[in-house]
Amino acid sequence: QVQLVESGGGLVQAGGSLRLSCTASGRTFRPYPMGWFRQAPGEEREFVAGITSGGNIKYADSVKGRFTISRENAKNTVYLEMNSLKPEDTAVYYCGADSLPPVAWRPGDMDYWGKGTLVTVSS
Repeated sequence: QVQLVESGGGLVQAGGSLRLSCTASGRTFRPYPMGWFRQAPGEEREFVAGITSGGNIKYADSVKGRFTISRENAKNTVYLEMNSLKPEDTAVYYCGADSLPPVAWRPGDMDYWGKGTLVTVSS
C-alpha cells in the first residue's frame, strides 16, 4: 500500500507565499508521477501541477508563473511553491500519485491520494 501525507497549508494574505510538501511511503511505492490538485467548497477537484520522476512538468493555466512544482526522488517527496497567492487559490490541496503511465493528470487517473491540506488566502 502507498500513503501520501501533505503538509504546509495555512492562512496567508493575498500576495503571500506558501510551500506545500507531500511525502510518499509504503513498500509498493515507486517513483510515480505525482501531482497537486485542489478542491474549493462546492467545486470539483481540479489539477494544479504535476511532475514525473524524470522531471517533466505540467501546470494548470491558472497557476502558471506563480506556482512551482519540484520533487526529490530520494526522499519520495514533491513540493509546491506557491507565490503571489490570490483569494481564489483558497482550497484543500491534495497530493496524488498515478501508478499506471502515461499520466494524464486527471483526478480520476490518480491511484493514491493524501488527506489534503487547507490553504486559505485572505483578501
